[in-house]
Amino acid sequence: MSEIRSKYDEEFKKNAVKLSYASPKSVKEVSDDLGLSANRLYAWRKKYTADGDKTRHATQEKELKSLRLEVAELKMERDMLKKATAYFANPRR
Repeated sequence: MSEIRSKYDEEFKKNAVKLSYASPKSVKEVSDDLGLSANRLYAWRKKYTADGDKTRHATQEKELKSLRLEVAELKMERDMLKKATAYFANPRR
């Protein structure tokens, strides 16, 4: 049986992280109160600070994702140019 995945907006995530830092309860207790897993809340804590700002890790992760996309595009362009060069360099055409 498949479960329905919950999608949380960024504001909810920030508020959950703020609550987890401000509350005297453990992260497990806070996550239970919010109806989500402790692992998810820990992942959000990696992404947001106690003030709700993005952490350095989250910023670097976003930059890495965009760089990987750029590398993939450049590799495709390179491969296309290699094939075009081989095609036009063939004297039997």
